[in-house]
Amino acid sequence: MSSQPARDRSSDPSHDFSQSRLFVLAAILFVSYLCVAISLPITPLFVTGTLGMGNFWAGLGVGSAFLATILTRSVAGNFVDGGGAKPAVARGLAFYIAGGLVSLAAGLLIPVPWAAFAVLVAGRLLIGLGESLVGVGVIAWGIGIVGPQRSGKVLALVGAALYGAFAAGGPLGLLLLDSLGFAGTMAAGVLLPVLGLLAIRPLAGVPAHPGAKRPPFRSVLGRIWLHGAVVSLQGIGFAAIGAFFTLHFVHESWPFAGLGLTAFGVGFVLVRFAFGHLPDRIGGLPVAMGSLAVEAVGQLLVWSAGDPTLALAGAFLTGLGCSLVFPAMGREVVHLVEPHLRATALGAFAAFQDVAYALTGPVAGLLADRAGYGSVFLLGGAAAATGLLTALSMRRPQTAAGKRPAQ
Repeated sequence: MSSQPARDRSSDPSHDFSQSRLFVLAAILFVSYLCVAISLPITPLFVTGTLGMGNFWAGLGVGSAFLATILTRSVAGNFVDGGGAKPAVARGLAFYIAGGLVSLAAGLLIPVPWAAFAVLVAGRLLIGLGESLVGVGVIAWGIGIVGPQRSGKVLALVGAALYGAFAAGGPLGLLLLDSLGFAGTMAAGVLLPVLGLLAIRPLAGVPAHPGAKRPPFRSVLGRIWLHGAVVSLQGIGFAAIGAFFTLHFVHESWPFAGLGLTAFGVGFVLVRFAFGHLPDRIGGLPVAMGSLAVEAVGQLLVWSAGDPTLALAGAFLTGLGCSLVFPAMGREVVHLVEPHLRATALGAFAAFQDVAYALTGPVAGLLADRAGYGSVFLLGGAAAATGLLTALSMRRPQTAAGKRPAQ
């Protein structure tokens, strides 16, 4: 019996157009997210150096943005499902701008350290709210463009844009801090989401699901909490790099303190572009397990490093390992829920990662005060190993029961 050859989607003009829209969306996300990335390494330096506060307060300053994101992920998901991805992204970028302007004011209040810190936290809370809307909105927008069967690719590309921004934003933020001071750096960061707002205006949105019946949020959470736990444990390693790698280098009097996020980001983006197709091809759990093992090795290498080269290699390995955990587990989440609940489920799923980011800063700051900065990365390695064990525990029940097909 003769069979019709499979259609080559790579030559389909509509497929090419969808891919180009997805890449444009990722480019807009990259430029806009530099606003967040620039502030990440300079916030702990501003709090500990300029304001003269301790590591706990530095961690709280960094983590406050992630706290706001945690508290608003479900709201953002509901807004995207019911109101559309494009309006959510536009509102999120507006919050980026507001947060940058408020953070700028903190740089003008240096003579009153506690007032400056309070204003800084307020600005970072606004940035966290913006990140919630932009992150969930862009993911839902991308899946709406190319379809749920390629959700792993969407999540990989979105993550490459985010962490590519972190890689570029780390040294850029430190360079601007040296040249413009904290307030000037925040002012420069505000311009980037403005460009993002202008860039999304001509892009077509994707359909929302207004009026669809929605179960209680706790029932959605019950379907995806183990996937979220794995991502949360993975996120501790990244949060350790983001909040304490620069301080670790400064404490050790090592050069190249600004390259920690760059090394992490290079490894992260390299894997996303080279192997971002793997979750869609072989499944999320195998990819997540291999990735978590690499992350654990990277964090332990930073912890044990006696020179900056080994520590940067550990940051690079951490980036390699962290790269595919979110898209791998996110792909599983997309296939567990109905279309009108995808943004809500992804919002809840992403909140688990935000929990790691929010709590790692202050908790690791207390640990650093008592046991040194290296201990923070030992904690990150233990968390990644625990995530690996959690993913292993999920594999057998999933294999036995089978996965729900994509809606």
